[in-house]
Amino acid sequence: MSEPVIDPAGAVYQALDRLGIAYERHEHPAVYTVEEALSHWAGIDATHCKNLFLRNKKGSRHYLVVAEHNRPVDLRRMSEAVGDDRLSFGSPERLMKYLGLTPGSVSPFGLINDHAHEVTVIVDAGLKEADRVGFHPNVNTATVVISRADFERFLGSTGNVITWAAL
Repeated sequence: MSEPVIDPAGAVYQALDRLGIAYERHEHPAVYTVEEALSHWAGIDATHCKNLFLRNKKGSRHYLVVAEHNRPVDLRRMSEAVGDDRLSFGSPERLMKYLGLTPGSVSPFGLINDHAHEVTVIVDAGLKEADRVGFHPNVNTATVVISRADFERFLGSTGNVITWAAL
């Protein structure tokens, strides 16, 4: 179970520094949707991503789906791909419990708070083509850009199950 972090972004920067991952930080007003973020991403050279926190029907398994911001994600097909029953969005309470995040700040960097490695990560295989990727640093008032290779290295450091799949 995750506890809220006093400085969520600071914890992300510390984790990246520990891993020797270079990053660019871009501050902007709070955004809650991809549509709101688009204008703030203008001029940032990166593939920008959306992140969906999902649960299975019983609430016994949780998933973080990472895809390019404009890639449609079909939850029915996603359920079939992961071999689980119907998937739906996790509640704000579940999001806080498993990733220590609030709505609008969902990011793979939330995995630093999943000490029990309970969230399975599904990454769109199309992101393998990206040179650089951008995510919130666990707060929705900034975007952090890292290389795709460093993103893969970060994911590998989390201890979570990571699956790359064609979405």
